[in-house]
Amino acid sequence: MNPEQPHRTDPSDETGSTLLLTIFYCVLGLALVLVVVSASSLYLERKRLFTLADGAALAAAEAWELDSVRIEGERLELELDSVAVADAAADYLGDAGHSLEGLELVRAASDDGQSATITLRAVWHAPISTDFVPVTVPIEVTATARSVFH
Repeated sequence: MNPEQPHRTDPSDETGSTLLLTIFYCVLGLALVLVVVSASSLYLERKRLFTLADGAALAAAEAWELDSVRIEGERLELELDSVAVADAAADYLGDAGHSLEGLELVRAASDDGQSATITLRAVWHAPISTDFVPVTVPIEVTATARSVFH
């Protein structure tokens, strides 16, 4: 090569491209880990909220008065009151130890007089978020329970 001629690069020379690929795959790998961690956290938070709603529905389904039990044929039937269902669900949520943020009892009622339906709402916060990009998602679940005599 002549020192007086300007240096020409060979188009087939790939020097330095490995560093760019390494940086790209590191960023892609970190993004993938962040998505998996966030999705797992959201799934577990929803399961915790559903477990709480299921317990509240079970407590509310047992909120009947002995005077409301009647005999129909060979079966015992009972009548649930929506006010008693809401009170029992609120009492259960007050006694249950939970760490869910923004927990709210959206609905507690007995539409058919036989079963209790509870709807809860909470707010999920991403495990890795900043003040510039806070990631929050509202979660809502509904559970239904029924008291049955055997």
